[in-house]
Parts: sequence; C-alpha cells; structure tokens
Amino acid sequence: MSQIVLSDVTVDVPIYGVSSRNAKGTLLRTIRRRVDSETVWIRALESVSLTLNDGDRVGLIGANGAGKTTLLRVIAGILSPTAGHVSIEGDVAAMFDLNLGMSFDATGRENIVSRGMVLGHSRAEMSDMIASITEFADLGDRINHPVRTYSSGMVARLSFSIATAIQPEILLLDEGIGMADEAFTARATARLHDFITRAGILVVASHSDQLLSQFCDRAIVLDRGRVTFAGPVSNAIDYYKSSFRHSLPEEPRA
Repeated sequence: MSQIVLSDVTVDVPIYGVSSRNAKGTLLRTIRRRVDSETVWIRALESVSLTLNDGDRVGLIGANGAGKTTLLRVIAGILSPTAGHVSIEGDVAAMFDLNLGMSFDATGRENIVSRGMVLGHSRAEMSDMIASITEFADLGDRINHPVRTYSSGMVARLSFSIATAIQPEILLLDEGIGMADEAFTARATARLHDFITRAGILVVASHSDQLLSQFCDRAIVLDRGRVTFAGPVSNAIDYYKSSFRHSLPEEPRA
C-alpha cells in the first residue's frame, strides 16, 4: 500500500548571485534563513506535516511561490528537507519535469531506457516498453535517431509517453505540463486522465478549480511555505479565494 508521510518538513533553498543589499527589497515577502555576500537563502517550506494513504486525492492550492512545486519535489525525492522527516512507500511518478534524465545526444530508444531508470524502473522493464512507447509517441523509425534531431513536439511526445508508460502507485502532477504538439494533445489528455484515475495516491498542484474538483477530494492551501488550510477541496477553494480577496489592497475612494 502506498503512503506519504511528512513530519515538520522545512526546506531552505539558495538564490545565488543576489547581494545582501538587494535582498531587502527582493525578498521582503519571504522568510529568510540567511543572507551573505554570495547567497540568499529563502524558506520555501515551513514545518509542513501531512499523511496521505492509498486512495487519497489531494490538491495543492496557493499563489505562485507559495511552495506547491517545492512540496512536490520533496515528495518526489528531488529536494531534501533542511529539517524534518519524509517517508515514502510506493513507486512515484513525478510529472512536472518530463525532460528529467533526457539525453539529447542519445537516441529516442536509448532515452526510453535511461529516462525510465531515472523514474525507478528496471532496464528490462523499459526495454519491453520500447515498442508501445514508440507507437504512442508516433515516432516510427525516428526512435533510432538522436533526440537533438527531434522537433519540440517530438520531444514532448516522447517524454510524455515514457512518463506514462508504467502506472505508478503515487502520481505527482503539476498543471504546468504542456504539449508542444497540438495534434497529440487529445490523446495525451485522455491517457493522463486514465493515469490519474488509476493512481494509488494523487497529489496535484493547480490553479484550476475545475481540475481540482474533478480529481481531488481534499486540498491543502499553502501560503509562503506554510499550510494555512487543509480539508475538503470545495472548502479549500473557498478559503483560498476569500484569503486572496482579503489580501488585496483597498481601492482608493473617489
């Protein structure tokens, strides 16, 4: 059974090349950990705790920079927490960096194997999937050519097809995924919806109320790295919208 457990997770991330003189203005709305002459550290997550079990569908809601992508990257194992503990049980598919592990000098065939291994699958598993991935990506003989010779649409089709070749127990989704090839979008959308439906645990970061309501039953609202609300998705959406309205400056009176 799949499970995600985060206990008091804090993540500090560096911003290189920002002087301490510039930090006061540019980071006024962040929680700073340290500023020195070379690096500014900002607190991307602050004491986040959550437990997700098999069957959970959770949305992440918040403004840009609230910590949604950072939280996804922590669950995926891409980022390590500065403090706290992370425990993940189950295979994880992170669909917010589809080109991770892609070598543009290698062939599409070679990338199927190497990219799949980055996702945690075995060489034998991915070798068995080459034919079906090639067919879904509609690459034909181009699968034997270097990826650097592909168009952007071909790269998108290959990346997406690899990422959705094997059903994971835990699916992490960022709505920022886009298909450069419009002709591929309909098939990709149908496959992604099926992928989402069959996942053991779904965690999706989105600004779309429709997507959240369709696939999630719970949601977490993040603000400057902190969890400010957790509950039913409809309540979370209402809470976020209310908080956003209250944070806006009042319009000047005539």
